[in-house]
Amino acid sequence: MSLQVEKLEKNMVKLTIESSAEEFEAALEKAYLKNRGKLNIQGFRKGKAPRSIIEKMYGAGIFYEDAANLIIPDAYEKAAEESGLDIVSRPEIDVIQLEKGKPFVFTAEIAVKPEVTLGAYKGIEIEKTAATVTEEELNAELDKIRNQNSRTITVEDRPVKDGDMTVIDFEGFVDGVAFEGGKGENYSLTIGTHSFIDTFEEQLIGKNIGEEVEVNVTFPDPYQAADLAGKPALFKVTVKEIKEKELPVLDDDFAQDVSEFDTLEEYKEDIKKTILENKEKDAKRVKEDTIVDKIIENATMEIPEAMIDTQARQIVDEFAQRMQMQGLTMEQYMQYTGMNVNQLMEQTKPQAVKRIQSRLVLESIVKAENITVAEEDFEKELVDMAASYQMEADKLKELIGEKEKEQIRMDMAVQKAVDFVLETAVEVEAK
Repeated sequence: MSLQVEKLEKNMVKLTIESSAEEFEAALEKAYLKNRGKLNIQGFRKGKAPRSIIEKMYGAGIFYEDAANLIIPDAYEKAAEESGLDIVSRPEIDVIQLEKGKPFVFTAEIAVKPEVTLGAYKGIEIEKTAATVTEEELNAELDKIRNQNSRTITVEDRPVKDGDMTVIDFEGFVDGVAFEGGKGENYSLTIGTHSFIDTFEEQLIGKNIGEEVEVNVTFPDPYQAADLAGKPALFKVTVKEIKEKELPVLDDDFAQDVSEFDTLEEYKEDIKKTILENKEKDAKRVKEDTIVDKIIENATMEIPEAMIDTQARQIVDEFAQRMQMQGLTMEQYMQYTGMNVNQLMEQTKPQAVKRIQSRLVLESIVKAENITVAEEDFEKELVDMAASYQMEADKLKELIGEKEKEQIRMDMAVQKAVDFVLETAVEVEAK
Protein backbone atom coordinates (compact mmCIF):
# COMPACT_ATOMS: atom_id res chain seq x y z
CA MET A 1 0.00 0.00 0.00
CA SER A 2 1.26 3.50 -0.81
CA LEU A 3 -0.07 6.79 0.57
CA GLN A 4 -0.03 10.41 -0.55
CA VAL A 5 -1.23 13.20 1.78
CA GLU A 6 -2.53 16.46 0.31
CA LYS A 7 -3.58 19.35 2.53
CA LEU A 8 -6.73 21.13 1.38
CA GLU A 9 -8.43 24.30 2.63
CA LYS A 10 -10.21 24.69 5.97
CA ASN A 11 -8.49 21.81 7.79
CA MET A 12 -9.44 19.22 5.18
CA VAL A 13 -6.95 16.62 3.92
CA LYS A 14 -7.06 14.25 0.95
CA LEU A 15 -5.44 10.84 1.34
CA THR A 16 -4.66 9.06 -1.93
CA ILE A 17 -4.33 5.36 -1.14
CA GLU A 18 -3.00 2.80 -3.59
CA SER A 19 -3.20 -0.98 -3.22
CA SER A 20 -1.07 -3.09 -5.54
CA ALA A 21 -2.43 -4.97 -8.54
CA GLU A 22 -1.71 -8.20 -6.63
CA GLU A 23 -3.79 -7.03 -3.66
CA PHE A 24 -6.63 -6.08 -5.98
CA GLU A 25 -6.46 -9.46 -7.70
CA ALA A 26 -6.61 -11.23 -4.32
CA ALA A 27 -9.70 -9.15 -3.43
CA LEU A 28 -11.32 -10.05 -6.77
CA GLU A 29 -10.76 -13.73 -6.04
CA LYS A 30 -12.33 -13.34 -2.57
CA ALA A 31 -15.31 -11.55 -4.12
CA TYR A 32 -15.68 -14.37 -6.66
CA LEU A 33 -15.59 -17.07 -3.95
CA LYS A 34 -18.13 -15.11 -1.91
CA ASN A 35 -20.62 -14.62 -4.76
CA ARG A 36 -20.24 -17.62 -7.07
CA GLY A 37 -22.95 -19.60 -5.24
CA LYS A 38 -25.50 -16.88 -6.02
CA LEU A 39 -25.08 -17.13 -9.81
CA ASN A 40 -26.69 -19.65 -12.16
CA ILE A 41 -24.47 -20.41 -15.16
CA GLN A 42 -25.77 -22.78 -17.81
CA GLY A 43 -23.69 -25.95 -18.02
CA PHE A 44 -22.32 -25.66 -14.46
CA ARG A 45 -23.63 -26.71 -11.10
CA LYS A 46 -24.52 -23.76 -8.89
CA GLY A 47 -21.36 -22.33 -7.37
CA LYS A 48 -19.01 -24.32 -9.62
CA ALA A 49 -18.65 -21.98 -12.61
CA PRO A 50 -15.07 -20.70 -13.09
CA ARG A 51 -14.48 -17.02 -12.49
CA SER A 52 -13.36 -16.45 -16.10
CA ILE A 53 -16.67 -17.81 -17.42
CA ILE A 54 -18.69 -15.59 -15.05
CA GLU A 55 -16.65 -12.53 -16.01
CA LYS A 56 -17.11 -13.32 -19.68
CA MET A 57 -20.88 -13.62 -19.29
CA TYR A 58 -21.50 -10.67 -16.93
CA GLY A 59 -18.54 -8.46 -17.74
CA ALA A 60 -15.09 -8.06 -16.24
CA GLY A 61 -16.38 -5.64 -13.61
CA ILE A 62 -18.92 -7.97 -11.98
CA PHE A 63 -16.78 -8.43 -8.86
CA TYR A 64 -15.19 -4.95 -8.80
CA GLU A 65 -17.54 -3.36 -6.27
CA ASP A 66 -17.27 -6.23 -3.77
CA ALA A 67 -13.48 -6.32 -4.22
CA ALA A 68 -13.28 -2.55 -3.57
CA ASN A 69 -15.41 -2.94 -0.45
CA LEU A 70 -13.07 -5.67 0.77
CA ILE A 71 -9.97 -3.49 0.33
CA ILE A 72 -11.14 -0.03 1.40
CA PRO A 73 -11.81 -0.45 5.17
CA ASP A 74 -8.43 -2.00 6.06
CA ALA A 75 -6.49 0.13 3.58
CA TYR A 76 -8.07 3.33 4.91
CA GLU A 77 -7.44 2.34 8.53
CA LYS A 78 -3.75 1.64 7.80
CA ALA A 79 -3.42 4.88 5.84
CA ALA A 80 -5.09 6.91 8.60
CA GLU A 81 -2.65 5.47 11.15
CA GLU A 82 0.36 5.94 8.87
CA SER A 83 -0.58 9.57 8.17
CA GLY A 84 -0.31 10.46 11.86
CA LEU A 85 -3.18 12.93 11.41
CA ASP A 86 -5.72 13.71 14.12
CA ILE A 87 -8.80 12.76 12.05
CA VAL A 88 -12.14 14.12 13.29
CA SER A 89 -14.62 13.09 10.59
CA ARG A 90 -15.80 10.14 8.59
CA PRO A 91 -13.94 9.73 5.30
CA GLU A 92 -15.52 10.72 1.99
CA ILE A 93 -14.37 7.91 -0.31
CA ASP A 94 -13.88 8.30 -4.06
CA VAL A 95 -12.55 5.45 -6.24
CA ILE A 96 -9.97 6.71 -8.77
CA GLN A 97 -8.74 3.53 -10.45
CA LEU A 98 -10.60 0.24 -10.58
CA GLU A 99 -9.30 -2.05 -13.30
CA LYS A 100 -8.14 -5.64 -13.47
CA GLY A 101 -4.36 -5.99 -13.62
CA LYS A 102 -3.75 -2.47 -12.28
CA PRO A 103 -3.32 -1.05 -8.77
CA PHE A 104 -6.54 -0.12 -6.98
CA VAL A 105 -6.52 3.60 -6.15
CA PHE A 106 -9.00 5.57 -4.04
CA THR A 107 -9.05 8.85 -2.15
CA ALA A 108 -10.40 9.64 1.31
CA GLU A 109 -11.19 13.25 2.19
CA ILE A 110 -11.15 13.79 5.92
CA ALA A 111 -11.26 16.67 8.40
CA VAL A 112 -8.38 17.07 10.83
CA LYS A 113 -8.51 18.67 14.25
CA PRO A 114 -8.15 22.45 13.85
CA GLU A 115 -5.41 24.46 15.49
CA VAL A 116 -6.71 26.75 18.22
CA THR A 117 -5.25 30.13 19.07
CA LEU A 118 -6.25 30.83 22.65
CA GLY A 119 -7.08 34.31 23.79
CA ALA A 120 -7.64 35.20 27.46
CA TYR A 121 -8.71 32.18 29.52
CA LYS A 122 -7.49 33.03 33.02
CA GLY A 123 -9.18 35.61 35.20
CA ILE A 124 -12.46 35.53 33.30
CA GLU A 125 -15.05 37.74 34.99
CA ILE A 126 -18.34 36.15 36.05
CA GLU A 127 -21.24 37.46 38.09
CA LYS A 128 -21.23 36.57 41.76
CA THR A 129 -24.19 34.39 42.77
CA ALA A 130 -25.35 32.99 46.09
CA ALA A 131 -27.56 29.92 46.24
CA THR A 132 -30.42 30.14 48.76
CA VAL A 133 -33.55 28.11 49.49
CA THR A 134 -36.86 29.97 49.82
CA GLU A 135 -39.89 28.85 51.81
CA GLU A 136 -41.79 28.50 48.54
CA GLU A 137 -39.17 26.07 47.19
CA LEU A 138 -39.20 24.04 50.41
CA ASN A 139 -43.03 23.89 50.43
CA ALA A 140 -43.09 22.90 46.75
CA GLU A 141 -40.77 19.98 47.48
CA LEU A 142 -42.85 18.95 50.48
CA ASP A 143 -46.00 19.08 48.34
CA LYS A 144 -44.33 16.86 45.77
CA ILE A 145 -43.40 14.33 48.46
CA ARG A 146 -46.92 14.45 49.91
CA ASN A 147 -48.36 13.79 46.44
CA GLN A 148 -46.02 10.83 46.02
CA ASN A 149 -47.30 9.44 49.31
CA SER A 150 -50.95 10.27 48.82
CA ARG A 151 -53.80 7.78 48.54
CA THR A 152 -56.69 7.87 46.13
CA ILE A 153 -60.21 7.92 47.56
CA THR A 154 -63.60 7.73 45.86
CA VAL A 155 -65.82 10.80 46.22
CA GLU A 156 -69.61 10.55 46.13
CA ASP A 157 -70.88 13.54 48.13
CA ARG A 158 -69.75 16.48 46.00
CA PRO A 159 -69.42 17.60 42.37
CA VAL A 160 -66.25 17.62 40.24
CA LYS A 161 -63.53 20.09 41.17
CA ASP A 162 -60.18 21.01 39.62
CA GLY A 163 -57.57 18.28 40.09
CA ASP A 164 -60.10 15.42 40.43
CA MET A 165 -59.57 12.12 38.65
CA THR A 166 -62.79 11.32 36.83
CA VAL A 167 -64.16 8.47 34.75
CA ILE A 168 -66.45 9.64 31.94
CA ASP A 169 -68.43 8.47 28.93
CA PHE A 170 -68.53 10.91 26.02
CA GLU A 171 -69.63 11.28 22.44
CA GLY A 172 -68.77 14.18 20.13
CA PHE A 173 -70.88 15.78 17.37
CA VAL A 174 -70.06 18.29 14.65
CA ASP A 175 -73.08 19.92 12.97
CA GLY A 176 -75.24 17.41 14.84
CA VAL A 177 -73.43 14.39 13.36
CA ALA A 178 -71.27 12.03 15.44
CA PHE A 179 -67.70 11.97 14.11
CA GLU A 180 -65.18 9.12 13.97
CA GLY A 181 -63.01 8.78 17.05
CA GLY A 182 -65.25 11.08 19.07
CA LYS A 183 -66.72 8.43 21.37
CA GLY A 184 -65.31 6.93 24.55
CA GLU A 185 -66.53 4.87 27.49
CA ASN A 186 -65.06 4.59 30.98
CA TYR A 187 -62.40 7.11 29.99
CA SER A 188 -60.05 8.29 32.78
CA LEU A 189 -59.61 12.07 32.78
CA THR A 190 -57.82 14.18 35.36
CA ILE A 191 -59.29 17.66 35.46
CA GLY A 192 -56.72 20.40 34.88
CA THR A 193 -54.25 18.36 32.82
CA HIS A 194 -55.57 19.91 29.59
CA SER A 195 -55.31 16.58 27.81
CA PHE A 196 -58.64 17.33 26.08
CA ILE A 197 -59.15 20.19 23.64
CA ASP A 198 -60.14 23.75 24.45
CA THR A 199 -62.17 24.18 27.70
CA PHE A 200 -63.51 20.62 27.78
CA GLU A 201 -62.22 19.84 31.29
CA GLU A 202 -63.20 23.17 32.84
CA GLN A 203 -66.83 22.64 31.77
CA LEU A 204 -67.01 19.45 33.89
CA ILE A 205 -66.21 21.33 37.10
CA GLY A 206 -69.31 21.52 39.32
CA LYS A 207 -71.01 18.52 37.70
CA ASN A 208 -72.23 15.53 39.72
CA ILE A 209 -71.93 11.78 39.25
CA GLY A 210 -74.56 10.52 36.78
CA GLU A 211 -75.19 13.98 35.39
CA GLU A 212 -75.15 14.32 31.59
CA VAL A 213 -73.35 17.46 30.49
CA GLU A 214 -73.24 19.23 27.14
CA VAL A 215 -69.72 20.49 26.56
CA ASN A 216 -69.11 23.01 23.77
CA VAL A 217 -65.59 23.32 22.37
CA THR A 218 -63.78 24.32 19.18
CA PHE A 219 -61.10 22.15 17.59
CA PRO A 220 -57.75 23.87 17.11
CA ASP A 221 -56.55 24.85 13.65
CA PRO A 222 -54.44 23.08 12.51
CA TYR A 223 -55.55 19.74 13.97
CA GLN A 224 -54.40 16.16 13.36
CA ALA A 225 -57.82 15.31 11.85
CA ALA A 226 -57.97 17.90 9.08
CA ASP A 227 -61.75 17.55 8.63
CA LEU A 228 -62.28 18.71 12.23
CA ALA A 229 -59.76 21.57 12.26
CA GLY A 230 -61.24 24.84 13.48
CA LYS A 231 -64.79 23.46 13.79
CA PRO A 232 -67.11 23.87 16.81
CA ALA A 233 -68.19 20.59 18.42
CA LEU A 234 -70.70 19.44 21.04
CA PHE A 235 -69.77 16.61 23.42
CA LYS A 236 -72.37 14.79 25.46
CA VAL A 237 -70.57 13.73 28.63
CA THR A 238 -71.63 11.63 31.62
CA VAL A 239 -69.54 11.73 34.80
CA LYS A 240 -69.38 8.18 36.16
CA GLU A 241 -66.77 8.39 38.92
CA ILE A 242 -64.95 11.05 40.91
CA LYS A 243 -61.73 10.36 42.80
CA GLU A 244 -59.30 12.62 44.58
CA LYS A 245 -55.90 12.42 46.19
CA GLU A 246 -55.85 12.47 49.97
CA LEU A 247 -52.58 14.02 51.07
CA PRO A 248 -50.91 12.97 54.34
CA VAL A 249 -50.77 15.52 57.16
CA LEU A 250 -47.43 17.28 57.54
CA ASP A 251 -46.34 16.24 61.02
CA ASP A 252 -43.70 14.16 62.81
CA ASP A 253 -45.51 10.91 61.90
CA PHE A 254 -45.25 11.84 58.23
CA ALA A 255 -41.51 12.54 58.58
CA GLN A 256 -41.00 9.15 60.27
CA ASP A 257 -42.97 7.36 57.53
CA VAL A 258 -41.05 8.81 54.59
CA SER A 259 -37.57 9.44 56.02
CA GLU A 260 -34.99 8.45 58.60
CA PHE A 261 -35.84 11.48 60.78
CA ASP A 262 -37.97 11.57 63.93
CA THR A 263 -39.33 15.08 63.55
CA LEU A 264 -40.74 17.16 60.73
CA GLU A 265 -38.30 19.97 61.44
CA GLU A 266 -35.30 17.66 61.05
CA TYR A 267 -36.75 16.36 57.80
CA LYS A 268 -37.30 19.91 56.52
CA GLU A 269 -33.69 20.82 57.27
CA ASP A 270 -32.50 17.79 55.32
CA ILE A 271 -34.69 18.69 52.33
CA LYS A 272 -33.37 22.28 52.43
CA LYS A 273 -29.82 20.92 52.46
CA THR A 274 -30.52 18.74 49.41
CA ILE A 275 -32.18 21.59 47.50
CA LEU A 276 -29.24 23.88 48.33
CA GLU A 277 -26.68 21.30 47.16
CA ASN A 278 -28.55 20.86 43.88
CA LYS A 279 -28.79 24.62 43.36
CA GLU A 280 -25.08 25.01 44.06
CA LYS A 281 -24.29 22.28 41.50
CA ASP A 282 -26.53 24.02 38.96
CA ALA A 283 -24.88 27.37 39.70
CA LYS A 284 -21.44 25.80 39.23
CA ARG A 285 -22.49 24.37 35.85
CA VAL A 286 -23.81 27.78 34.77
CA LYS A 287 -20.53 29.42 35.81
CA GLU A 288 -18.52 26.79 33.92
CA ASP A 289 -20.63 27.25 30.79
CA THR A 290 -20.35 31.03 31.02
CA ILE A 291 -16.57 30.90 31.40
CA VAL A 292 -16.10 28.42 28.53
CA ASP A 293 -18.36 30.57 26.31
CA LYS A 294 -16.14 33.60 27.00
CA ILE A 295 -12.98 31.57 26.34
CA ILE A 296 -14.47 30.46 23.00
CA GLU A 297 -15.24 34.11 22.15
CA ASN A 298 -11.61 35.01 22.88
CA ALA A 299 -10.19 32.10 20.84
CA THR A 300 -9.68 31.64 17.10
CA MET A 301 -10.32 28.36 15.27
CA GLU A 302 -11.59 27.20 11.89
CA ILE A 303 -13.87 24.18 12.24
CA PRO A 304 -14.31 22.10 9.06
CA GLU A 305 -17.89 21.39 8.03
CA ALA A 306 -17.20 17.63 7.91
CA MET A 307 -16.26 17.74 11.61
CA ILE A 308 -19.55 19.47 12.42
CA ASP A 309 -21.49 16.90 10.39
CA THR A 310 -19.78 14.03 12.22
CA GLN A 311 -20.54 15.58 15.62
CA ALA A 312 -24.15 16.29 14.63
CA ARG A 313 -24.59 12.67 13.57
CA GLN A 314 -23.17 11.53 16.91
CA ILE A 315 -25.68 13.74 18.76
CA VAL A 316 -28.51 12.26 16.68
CA ASP A 317 -27.24 8.73 17.44
CA GLU A 318 -27.17 9.55 21.17
CA PHE A 319 -30.72 10.90 20.90
CA ALA A 320 -31.83 7.70 19.13
CA GLN A 321 -30.37 5.61 21.95
CA ARG A 322 -32.28 7.64 24.54
CA MET A 323 -35.48 7.24 22.52
CA GLN A 324 -34.89 3.49 22.35
CA MET A 325 -34.49 3.33 26.14
CA GLN A 326 -37.93 4.94 26.38
CA GLY A 327 -39.39 2.35 23.99
CA LEU A 328 -39.61 4.67 20.98
CA THR A 329 -37.84 4.06 17.67
CA MET A 330 -36.42 6.89 15.58
CA GLU A 331 -38.85 5.95 12.81
CA GLN A 332 -41.75 6.49 15.22
CA TYR A 333 -40.27 9.78 16.44
CA MET A 334 -39.88 11.00 12.85
CA GLN A 335 -43.47 10.00 12.10
CA TYR A 336 -44.82 11.86 15.15
CA THR A 337 -42.79 15.02 14.51
CA GLY A 338 -42.92 15.00 10.71
CA MET A 339 -39.16 15.44 10.58
CA ASN A 340 -36.47 13.43 8.77
CA VAL A 341 -32.89 12.60 9.81
CA ASN A 342 -31.38 15.41 7.72
CA GLN A 343 -33.67 17.99 9.34
CA LEU A 344 -32.81 16.64 12.79
CA MET A 345 -29.09 16.81 12.01
CA GLU A 346 -29.47 20.38 10.77
CA GLN A 347 -31.30 21.24 13.99
CA THR A 348 -28.48 19.81 16.11
CA LYS A 349 -25.64 21.61 14.30
CA PRO A 350 -25.49 24.62 16.69
CA GLN A 351 -25.18 22.15 19.58
CA ALA A 352 -22.51 20.25 17.61
CA VAL A 353 -20.52 23.45 17.00
CA LYS A 354 -20.70 24.40 20.70
CA ARG A 355 -19.58 20.92 21.76
CA ILE A 356 -16.63 21.01 19.34
CA GLN A 357 -15.58 24.55 20.33
CA SER A 358 -15.72 23.72 24.03
CA ARG A 359 -13.65 20.58 23.63
CA LEU A 360 -11.05 22.28 21.43
CA VAL A 361 -10.41 25.23 23.74
CA LEU A 362 -10.28 23.02 26.84
CA GLU A 363 -7.83 20.61 25.19
CA SER A 364 -5.72 23.65 24.24
CA ILE A 365 -5.73 24.79 27.88
CA VAL A 366 -4.66 21.28 28.94
CA LYS A 367 -1.68 21.66 26.61
CA ALA A 368 -0.95 25.31 27.53
CA GLU A 369 -1.03 24.63 31.28
CA ASN A 370 0.65 21.20 30.98
CA ILE A 371 -2.26 19.60 32.86
CA THR A 372 -1.67 15.91 33.56
CA VAL A 373 -3.59 13.10 35.22
CA ALA A 374 -1.91 11.19 38.03
CA GLU A 375 -1.78 7.43 37.54
CA GLU A 376 -3.59 6.79 40.82
CA ASP A 377 -6.43 9.10 39.69
CA PHE A 378 -6.63 7.25 36.37
CA GLU A 379 -6.75 3.88 38.15
CA LYS A 380 -9.52 5.16 40.44
CA GLU A 381 -11.48 6.35 37.41
CA LEU A 382 -11.25 2.86 35.88
CA VAL A 383 -12.44 1.31 39.15
CA ASP A 384 -15.43 3.72 39.24
CA MET A 385 -16.23 3.00 35.58
CA ALA A 386 -16.05 -0.75 36.18
CA ALA A 387 -18.39 -0.42 39.16
CA SER A 388 -20.92 1.47 37.02
CA TYR A 389 -20.80 -1.39 34.50
CA GLN A 390 -20.99 -3.95 37.33
CA MET A 391 -17.73 -5.62 36.40
CA GLU A 392 -14.21 -6.07 37.78
CA ALA A 393 -11.69 -3.30 37.06
CA ASP A 394 -9.15 -5.80 35.68
CA LYS A 395 -11.75 -7.09 33.23
CA LEU A 396 -12.48 -3.55 32.04
CA LYS A 397 -8.74 -2.94 31.51
CA GLU A 398 -8.60 -6.03 29.31
CA LEU A 399 -11.54 -4.84 27.19
CA ILE A 400 -10.36 -1.29 26.48
CA GLY A 401 -7.40 -0.58 24.23
CA GLU A 402 -4.65 2.02 24.51
CA LYS A 403 -6.58 4.54 22.40
CA GLU A 404 -9.59 4.28 24.72
CA LYS A 405 -7.34 4.67 27.76
CA GLU A 406 -5.77 7.80 26.27
CA GLN A 407 -9.26 9.15 25.60
CA ILE A 408 -10.23 8.58 29.24
CA ARG A 409 -7.06 10.35 30.37
CA MET A 410 -7.84 13.30 28.09
CA ASP A 411 -11.43 13.46 29.35
CA MET A 412 -10.10 13.67 32.89
CA ALA A 413 -7.54 16.31 31.92
CA VAL A 414 -10.28 18.36 30.22
CA GLN A 415 -12.32 18.28 33.43
CA LYS A 416 -9.24 19.49 35.31
CA ALA A 417 -8.99 22.31 32.78
CA VAL A 418 -12.61 23.25 33.56
CA ASP A 419 -11.78 23.29 37.28
CA PHE A 420 -8.67 25.38 36.53
CA VAL A 421 -10.49 28.15 34.63
CA LEU A 422 -13.23 28.18 37.29
CA GLU A 423 -10.65 28.59 40.08
CA THR A 424 -8.92 31.43 38.24
CA ALA A 425 -12.17 33.23 37.39
CA VAL A 426 -12.96 36.55 39.06
CA GLU A 427 -16.40 36.98 40.59
CA VAL A 428 -17.89 40.46 40.23
CA GLU A 429 -21.09 41.97 41.58
CA ALA A 430 -24.07 41.75 39.24
CA LYS A 431 -24.73 45.02 37.42
